[in-house]
Amino acid sequence: MKRLHEILDNLQEKESLGRVRPVVEAINSLLFRPGEDTPSAPHIADGPDTGRYYMLLLLALMPITIAAIYFFGWRALAMILVSYISGGLTEVLFVIFRKKKLQIEGLLVTGLIFPLILPPTLPLWIVAVGSVFGVFFGKEVFGGTGRNIFHPALVGRLFIMIAFPTLMTTVWQLPLLEGLGGFLSYPTDLITSATPLISYQGGEMIAYPSSDLLLGRIPGSQGETFRLGIIVAGLFLMLNRVIDWRIPAAMLGSVAIFSSIGHFFMPAQVAPPLFQLLVGGLLFGTFFIATDPVTSPFTDPGKWLFGISVGLLIVLIRGFSINIEGVTFSIILMNASTPLIDKLFLKTKMQPARKREVI
Repeated sequence: MKRLHEILDNLQEKESLGRVRPVVEAINSLLFRPGEDTPSAPHIADGPDTGRYYMLLLLALMPITIAAIYFFGWRALAMILVSYISGGLTEVLFVIFRKKKLQIEGLLVTGLIFPLILPPTLPLWIVAVGSVFGVFFGKEVFGGTGRNIFHPALVGRLFIMIAFPTLMTTVWQLPLLEGLGGFLSYPTDLITSATPLISYQGGEMIAYPSSDLLLGRIPGSQGETFRLGIIVAGLFLMLNRVIDWRIPAAMLGSVAIFSSIGHFFMPAQVAPPLFQLLVGGLLFGTFFIATDPVTSPFTDPGKWLFGISVGLLIVLIRGFSINIEGVTFSIILMNASTPLIDKLFLKTKMQPARKREVI
């Protein structure tokens, strides 16, 4: 490792590398140390930054990724690799063209979240197309990591939902639960079934045990079914102040309240609150997507308004639209409203001082 460190340091100093130097710098920073240090005292302790946020987020996603492979086989890992290769190449090409630093932590998190919010039956070439589209139009056209308005993983998923609606809504794989599950298989002949939300919207309320919903024994997107792991990971992120607790509290609380009201008056359209909280991509979207610091409000009142609005939209879309899952559309819509929300509360809080009348 020491030899590799020396090689990367030497390559990083070479001007002849030209446009690919940002890629070498990113690899060196990720493997060994930050890009800048002080050779002698005084040293300054730096605080949390976007890179550390993404690395802790990546750590929290590891148990959910392992669970995805267990439930859906090694094809889940193949989808992750395809996402990394296609989205990573897109981001690297933009970095080389712009001659800017590669934010490899953001690349790693986006490349992992995207396949985790997809059905396990999706063809690999569609995963590649969606990953490229999400990175290109969700991140790079705005200037790269930290400048994007929308979460790039959601942009990629939204594109696939519009372009290939049948594959995203009707073909779902039953989890592999026997023995070591998917650790010993690469599924080809899939046993498909409807998700709980599809069943409810079709007028068939299936009584899934809460244990099955929490432990991932039902069909769904690869990273959304192991909900107990998602909850533990979300608590880990909140306790370490990686994400702010206000958005998850507002989202989950508003879904519970609005679904309770809706189910009381229109039980055929609006599912009960516990069912709403434990199905679909709500929990995954709450802890890993809606809390993204770049695309969510930075003001505390704005976070409350953002979370409440996302929760309300989810209940409305699930109950009264042809779309079976409202998480993607709800977060995308509120991402677009984030600058307005922050401006509203900043303007309210920071009123200009009144001029005193001179007597």
